[in-house]
Amino acid sequence: MRCPKLAVSVGEPAGIGPDIVIKAARELSRFNTVLLADPRVLRERAEMLDRDFPAGSYDPGDRARGLSVAHMPFAHPCRAGRADARNAPAVLAALERGAKGCLSGEFDALVTGPVNKALMRKAGLDFMGHTEYLARLSGAPMPVMLLAGETGSGRTPLRVALATTHIPLSAVPGAVTRERLAAVLEVLVQGLKRDFGIEKPRVAVLGLNPHAGEGGELGAEDRDVVARAIAEFGDPGVTGPWPADTAFTRGNLAGQDAVLAMYHDQGLPVVKHAGFGATVNVTLGLPFVRTSVDHGTAFDLAGTGKADEGSLVQAVEAAARMVRRRSGLPQK
Repeated sequence: MRCPKLAVSVGEPAGIGPDIVIKAARELSRFNTVLLADPRVLRERAEMLDRDFPAGSYDPGDRARGLSVAHMPFAHPCRAGRADARNAPAVLAALERGAKGCLSGEFDALVTGPVNKALMRKAGLDFMGHTEYLARLSGAPMPVMLLAGETGSGRTPLRVALATTHIPLSAVPGAVTRERLAAVLEVLVQGLKRDFGIEKPRVAVLGLNPHAGEGGELGAEDRDVVARAIAEFGDPGVTGPWPADTAFTRGNLAGQDAVLAMYHDQGLPVVKHAGFGATVNVTLGLPFVRTSVDHGTAFDLAGTGKADEGSLVQAVEAAARMVRRRSGLPQK
């Protein structure tokens, strides 16, 4: 069976990106995993962690299981916990290398490590986040951010998608339009079918306002925009608007395959509370599979050995499952 070839961008070198790939080396070696990183940084971090790091140089023709490093050098020395904006262009170059490799067929999927958006912008780079950057690079008109994890019981999948992503809260009401919701729902429903193997997805759409607007008493958006968009979408599996304060109860979640939140902090805190470190960030709507860790750079943990690699392992395994589904290969 062909082994999925996964590109992993290590992310911000002064953060925990190098730590978690080193700690997860054995799990990453189960696939044909290519680290887009500076091998010098990885070697130095492995020494700090007192870990072996058996990764060779990347050979584009190699399709076997194992871990290799595609040399993406940093222009300036890197020290754990000490961010340097001068290295931000190399961080972005690694991300671009992985995305273009997926578009060309060199890689089957891209798994991204944590970056620091403020540091990228300090370096003068036009970068609002992985989701937006990868959509622009690949020409995807409607990327949809989905975090997938489990409820506290460890049995029920918890998937939360976002109608809007990295925008100020004050801009959310104007961004939530019927047209946008229709496009997001189409990407979400198709993504649940293709990448998660759900034949008839059930999606709970959250209201924008408290209590889903209470019939217009607490804002007209849920009545005039959200409810109408759901009706016009015309899929019996898509329901709402649901009041956000009760949608995540165990009984309500049991009947859903995913929840569509209207904005970033309406949905993601619930997912991360339920399983922080074991949640995968998925970008639906791209022409290739992209998953990511659910955490940031954690500069204070870099080089200490305390960073948890669990989310990276989950992201890599999820990417491999999605590649196999898209290719019609059996799951392992």
